[in-house]
Amino acid sequence: MLIEPSGRESLRVGLCQINTVVGDLTGNAERVLAGYERAEAAGADVALFPELAITGYPPEDLLLKPGFLSAAAAAMQTVVDEVTGHCTAVVGWVEGRLPQHDESRRSSGPFNAAAVIQQGRLVHSYRKQALPNYGVFDEQRYFEPGSDNQPLYRIGGVVVGVSVCEDIWVREGPTEQVARDGARLILNINASPFCSDRQSQRQSTVTQRVRRTGVPVVYVNQVGAQDDLIFDGGSMAVTVDGPLVRARRFVEDSVVVDVPLAAETRPRRHVVEVSEPSPQSAPRMEPAGLAPSPEGLEELWEALCLGTADYVSKNGFSEVVVGLSGGVDSALVAAIATDALGSANTHVVLMPSRFSSDHSVEDATRLASNLNLDARTIP
Repeated sequence: MLIEPSGRESLRVGLCQINTVVGDLTGNAERVLAGYERAEAAGADVALFPELAITGYPPEDLLLKPGFLSAAAAAMQTVVDEVTGHCTAVVGWVEGRLPQHDESRRSSGPFNAAAVIQQGRLVHSYRKQALPNYGVFDEQRYFEPGSDNQPLYRIGGVVVGVSVCEDIWVREGPTEQVARDGARLILNINASPFCSDRQSQRQSTVTQRVRRTGVPVVYVNQVGAQDDLIFDGGSMAVTVDGPLVRARRFVEDSVVVDVPLAAETRPRRHVVEVSEPSPQSAPRMEPAGLAPSPEGLEELWEALCLGTADYVSKNGFSEVVVGLSGGVDSALVAAIATDALGSANTHVVLMPSRFSSDHSVEDATRLASNLNLDARTIP
């Protein structure tokens, strides 16, 4: 059978790097829809959202509650109903038990999945295959792995592969397999936590996959903090020539880019038809380029400030109180809190005793003045 060429040399992709909140199903759905509207307005063919965007990552033992899974499915349906433009949405979610009449995909689940949504329909759901169970990850406790024969997708007339986070870290794994089976572009959604130098590791891994297969990758990562985890964003599109675009780190960001495609070949696995090319010409896009990526102490500072800000706001607080001794430790904490929350929301208390030196009190007072903080002395 001959392939009818799509005639396309690029696909316009929206990288929707959003800050989700674990358990805030309504709020997360609203964040997805706001990102989708921006991508649609920019003429994107497809908009990508982070791993488990509907539930937030990591939902952990919430996944053991049937009521939560039902509510998460309802939130996803809200998103599906509102995705009505030309742009396809790929959204991370928890795919639960499927109807029993679907014999071809019957399994108990749940799955860490990527919903492919177009014109008010959940067209298909890709299931993550590689479930990490090391370090901060415990996905084998909660999810079943997807099969290795899942389909490709034709989006905007282009055959693409979809994968989720760990799938791309496995050499000769799911990402490389779909590339070799005919995908002209890989769409990879993530919730990859921050650690020092992790961004360079991500870029190196993605670049290796691209160079081994010749197929470009769009990598979208979550941003924001959830308790002890920090997600630093840094979403990117990488081609055989190297990084094409990179989103900012430690902040929400939305980037739309025309990604050049690999050569068209005959797909060697089933292709799910999702959308045809837009009948209208998309507005011209200026290349977004590579956002600066902080390194060293600057990177650590940005991570600490984001972790502090999100811990406070996501737990329903607005202000903090810091005990200021005049020493280095409390000075650093006060400076982080001020950068993260603002001086108006950071209060410091000096608590000198008869053992405190005048020098300590003077240093604490001077720091509070330099940071413009509300300071109180309680002996």
